[in-house]
Amino acid sequence: MRTILNLIWLVLAGFWLAVGYVVAGLICCILIVTIPFGIASFRIAGYALWPFGRTVVDKRSAGAGSVLGNIIWVIVAGWWLALGHLASGIALCLTIIGIPLGLANFKLIPISLLPLGKEIVPSDQPFASR
Repeated sequence: MRTILNLIWLVLAGFWLAVGYVVAGLICCILIVTIPFGIASFRIAGYALWPFGRTVVDKRSAGAGSVLGNIIWVIVAGWWLALGHLASGIALCLTIIGIPLGLANFKLIPISLLPLGKEIVPSDQPFASR
């Protein structure tokens, strides 16, 4: 079932959302100071491309630096990526088949706003990395 949902997701929303994250990552990597944000953006691009079967957990080692970085991220790229998830989530919820995909889009909004201090892990092992 995960594979079917991921394939439908890829066609309807995942590809374009992942492109948005890659563009944000490239822009962040051009500016030397924001390279950590670019790396986080590339990591989330993979998650936005194929989200079903994976989940987001907090990193135990994250500290005050990730809080400060998340504030900068929201200003630089987070808000427009979150708007992309919101718009595609609303559009997908207009059809019965798209409702699970739209809900998945809404679940991606928090990580698009605050990506630092988070880790993407398989759904069946959410506490394995802790």
